[in-house]
Amino acid sequence: MDQHPPDAPEGDEPRDTPLRAEHEALGASFTDFGGWMMPVRYTSDLAEHHAVRQTAGLFDISHMGEILVEGAGAGQFLDHALAGRLSGLPVGRAKYTMILAPDGGVLDDLIVYRLQDEQYLVVANAGNRETVARELTDRVAGFDATVEDQSDDYALIALQGPAAERILSETAGVQEISPRLADLRSYAWGAALFEGEPLLIARTGYTGEDGFEVMAPVPRAAALWRALLAAGRPHGLVPAGLAARDTLRLEAGMPLYGHELSPDIVPAQAGLGRVIPADKTGFIGAHDARPDARVLVGLTAEGRRAGRAGYGVYRGDAPVGEITSGALSPTLGHPIAMAFLEPSAADATDLTIDVRGTRIPATVTDLPFYRRNS
Repeated sequence: MDQHPPDAPEGDEPRDTPLRAEHEALGASFTDFGGWMMPVRYTSDLAEHHAVRQTAGLFDISHMGEILVEGAGAGQFLDHALAGRLSGLPVGRAKYTMILAPDGGVLDDLIVYRLQDEQYLVVANAGNRETVARELTDRVAGFDATVEDQSDDYALIALQGPAAERILSETAGVQEISPRLADLRSYAWGAALFEGEPLLIARTGYTGEDGFEVMAPVPRAAALWRALLAAGRPHGLVPAGLAARDTLRLEAGMPLYGHELSPDIVPAQAGLGRVIPADKTGFIGAHDARPDARVLVGLTAEGRRAGRAGYGVYRGDAPVGEITSGALSPTLGHPIAMAFLEPSAADATDLTIDVRGTRIPATVTDLPFYRRNS
């Protein structure tokens, strides 16, 4: 989850997260990311990527949206509004899901947390926050539930990497963690306090590593960021920007909205048909299969020249697809890419990528490219 959203409308000033001053103090380089000024790197893309794989990295993801859904009919409403079955989600757990257009195209991919029996938190991608809030508000009519966009009240910080649990457990000021971090399963959340204010700590992330995403009230965000960095410094923790986040999620085979997901793509095309229960009907976005639609595959190549988004994929002289995301993998040391291909080419052994006029042989590979050792 996360995305490369469209640029902000011309004339609109990019927004700052509550941690902008912290990033400036650390020497970050910034980019306009869908209307938000976000740190793209602090020192080196490679160093930040490797730190997450080997020790830990700290990311500001406060540009994400947080939308509260509550009421006696909240679960039934989300079953109607989203692709997944959220009414059966236990309190204390989270689920990856999507909000779909009526024709089945993906409007956004989401993580939904069940906070209480009648209360859910929907976390949306930054560039789609308004779309998701508007769609949920429109779709709630007739249900005993309310929708409230609380995004401006909270900051979100991601601590990712093999040392994440130890660092968070040693962070000064973080108290009363329940359940214990060691007992917190993947896609589960727990509660804690920081300087007397509540935190939501989820064992989720977008890097392929173990780690946590921590939601804190905006007034405590900067102090929490500094406390995490201080606790992590002896363990090799570094602040990390969008460039490292993108190569990490690509290695882990995680989709990027605007690349692998869009209103023109249905979940099954992106290999995500599992987000819709096989027996689920009557929700917005239920659709017939598209057997002739392009399908998402992983591609690997040799050498150092990587296919990038928009590069063509060929079988002989015939174009059969297009790269959606690609990079020279820092962890694996060779080019990797995700691409949408014609179904007839999805198992082909004679594919090439057109890399600036040079055809590079490519091999279809199962996703993800990288899987951490549990």
